[in-house]
Amino acid sequence: MKISLPSPASPLKIGTRGSPLALAQAFETRRRLGAAFDLPEDAFDIVVITTTGDNRAMIEADRPLKEIGNKGLFTKEIEEAMLRGDIDIAVHSTKDMPVEQPAGLVLDTFLPREDVRDAFISPGHSAIRDLPQGAVVGTSSLRRRAQLLNRRPDLKVVEFRGNVQTRLRKLSEGVAECTFLAMAGIRRLNMADVPATAISPDDMLPAIAQGAIGIERRADDNRAADMLAAIHHAETGQRLAAERALLAALDGSCETPIAGLAELDGTTLRLRGEVLRPDGSEAIALDRTCDVADGPALGTEMARDLLAQAGPGFFDWRG
Repeated sequence: MKISLPSPASPLKIGTRGSPLALAQAFETRRRLGAAFDLPEDAFDIVVITTTGDNRAMIEADRPLKEIGNKGLFTKEIEEAMLRGDIDIAVHSTKDMPVEQPAGLVLDTFLPREDVRDAFISPGHSAIRDLPQGAVVGTSSLRRRAQLLNRRPDLKVVEFRGNVQTRLRKLSEGVAECTFLAMAGIRRLNMADVPATAISPDDMLPAIAQGAIGIERRADDNRAADMLAAIHHAETGQRLAAERALLAALDGSCETPIAGLAELDGTTLRLRGEVLRPDGSEAIALDRTCDVADGPALGTEMARDLLAQAGPGFFDWRG
């Protein structure tokens, strides 16, 4: 059946946040769709939507995400626009996405995954181990905070919110001696001048789905489904299916420090998972392999085993 393709007169509307990184990801999606169907750029309309998480006052105040909401902070308004029909698809950083989508929406398209690693950013140091005793480090990530304090309990971790540019500005102002970004964002923004050192996943396991662009659509939009199928990267989808199953079964709210990474070697999938107390005082990790097709089942199983190892008192801080 022939797809009714968009045109300059009737463009496909792509919803996105307005940060430089979000726009870069939307442009990448537009480029891939245009190449797949031999369409010009103006057959697509990039629609910028401001989300609750983009509130400048909250960013400047460095309020922790858990105080003002959850992962939906970066998606709610975009998803509402899609359900209203204001946009046709939405481009997200998959690590920002809740594991369940609102009724009527589907997240089943992923572009080829970028570098999954975290980046250590500092004008004066090149690694966490080089930081002086009691150094101030900035991050808005509960996962990174817990991992840092687990490895270096002497560090002082301060809240550090905002997009890539905002966080780099705060670093230059001396608010902290270092901060952390995703290598994927640095690469997508071509920020070769940023003093970044990639951190091995062996030293800092990344966030679930880090480095992956996810594209959301309405469940009943067959045209969008057919078009997105042409740019979906199956290997990334297989890896994220395992990671997001782990996240779902562990409680994927932004109140829980969770890390996870799935990697493929032929038909074998390796899944690593870690859950920590927010103060870094305890970390529990597992590392297992399975057949690729069994990735989601392994993610659920590993989550169950991590929770069993943690025991009933581990999550007392959640109240």
